[in-house]
Amino acid sequence: MEVINGNTIKLRQIMEKDWPDIHTYASLPEVSRFQPWGPNTEEDTKAFVNQILNDAKVRPRTRYVYVIIEKELNKIIGSSELNIRDFSNRTGEVAYIVHPDYWGKGYATEAARLMTKLGFTAFNLHRIFATCDTRNIGSAKVLEKVGMTLEGRMREDVLIKDGWRDSYLFSILEHEWKAR
Repeated sequence: MEVINGNTIKLRQIMEKDWPDIHTYASLPEVSRFQPWGPNTEEDTKAFVNQILNDAKVRPRTRYVYVIIEKELNKIIGSSELNIRDFSNRTGEVAYIVHPDYWGKGYATEAARLMTKLGFTAFNLHRIFATCDTRNIGSAKVLEKVGMTLEGRMREDVLIKDGWRDSYLFSILEHEWKAR
């Protein structure tokens, strides 16, 4: 599972040397607008990468984080992850972050599709979910494009910089994914 190839992107597990590339987008206010973290300082981004590397050593491993590399440019433009939330109920969560210079070009959608495929094929998951701030229209569209169903709205479930946020909860089941 070292590299996952898509049409326009490839995903590679994060390495320590990736922190400067990750910092180019993690330090931007617009990237973390709907998140409880950021904008990152260099120390924040280094700590994030170190946490990912530590999480990769935990057994059983539950967190798989990849950089998103735009193939034509061979450039890191974001990151995506799959978190196994419940082994016995075979449930996982996907997430993604993309540099604003690459928003609206389908990269987040492709990364979310690849992470969903990873969850269903490599980990035999039954259900994969994702959340997004209700104000984050772009992210909600990504989740719809990958075939997820809007299950509902979770009220004030995450504390972010401007107060409590409401989140949309999306999911896709294995049989729905296979039918696509």
